[in-house]
Amino acid sequence: MRVSRFRRRWVAVGGCAAALTFGLTACSDSSSGSGGVSASATGSAAASRYTTPLKGICPSTVVIQSNWWPGLPDGYLYQLLGPNPTIDVSKNRVEGELGATGVRLQLRAGGPATGFQPVTSLLAQDDSILAGYVGTDEAVQASGGQPTVAVFAPYEKSPLALIWGNPAWNFTNVAEIRQSGATVLASASGTSYPDVFIREGLLTKSQVDTSYQGSPDRFVAADGKIVQQAFVTNEPYLLQHDVKAWGKPVKSLLLQDEYPAYISALAVRPDKVSTQRACLAKLVPLLQRAQRDYVANPAPVNQLLLKVVSTLHTGGFTLSPGLLAYGNATQKQLGLIADGSDGVLGSFDTARVGTLIGRLVPVFTEKGSEPKPGLAPSDLVTNEFLDKTVTLK
Repeated sequence: MRVSRFRRRWVAVGGCAAALTFGLTACSDSSSGSGGVSASATGSAAASRYTTPLKGICPSTVVIQSNWWPGLPDGYLYQLLGPNPTIDVSKNRVEGELGATGVRLQLRAGGPATGFQPVTSLLAQDDSILAGYVGTDEAVQASGGQPTVAVFAPYEKSPLALIWGNPAWNFTNVAEIRQSGATVLASASGTSYPDVFIREGLLTKSQVDTSYQGSPDRFVAADGKIVQQAFVTNEPYLLQHDVKAWGKPVKSLLLQDEYPAYISALAVRPDKVSTQRACLAKLVPLLQRAQRDYVANPAPVNQLLLKVVSTLHTGGFTLSPGLLAYGNATQKQLGLIADGSDGVLGSFDTARVGTLIGRLVPVFTEKGSEPKPGLAPSDLVTNEFLDKTVTLK
């Protein structure tokens, strides 16, 4: 259960046609399995805005490992790509200049692209990867054998939510869902909140069904009279706009208040906190600024994301302009991307992490995945490399 990303997303609209509506180059890849993306507003902006010298300080190619196909959570990283990045179809990678810093940036897709290997495992196996997406769940679970330290929190609030379509339900907390007896359809992998809620009595074991695999079929068949796991930036839009059998709004309960895990935090191996300290001290502030810039003007990066996804062989996963626009608007409306409790963009609240550790360790221990003994927040997160002057306000 080490996946903490916008997992199992079903998307029915978008692809190459959507990319072409933005005037991007055609989606066919070259015979070598890779192709250049035309220079865009994104590349030009990156070259002018991100100029911190990294040559000789960071690796010549900064490699970031994602945990799914490119999408909304990756926006700030694509913001950093200079003009004409290359899409490597055979390896599911995008690479280009990292702004005008003197080094390159390589963004690797994950999930299906890596045989569903946990990012913590990929970081442990491949020394060329500087950082990867590791949520709080995965970090705690892997802390005993494949530890990581998160250096940047792209999301202050988790987009994880429960959704339903029964107009008679107006849940305001998880306990009310338990009291209703409604079935909760969740994924068997991706997050540990069902186990935590069952252990704490917020849900009953009998009402949790972990057979959800991303399809809307069960939700539609139940006429919305089921509570389903979702990301508030994703499934509500898809159900209303792309699933013709449903085609109407749904209600949702954001789980942030009751399960405030950090989603897709950017993490490194503990040894690299030391060996790459000088690099991280200059790179992480660039990530903060890129996130701030993406939130302010996501359209150019969204064009690039559409192009990349339509070019890679994603096995049916696609993006649409409407979905990305909805996700951007929802993130802003709900404050999912926001300054941390200390007022700094991308920071971690160590008290929050400590509470999560206390809730997650017993769950993983019971399942035979022993976290590090005496696990502390400082083992999992650090605010050392953040520029405390970078905020969204």
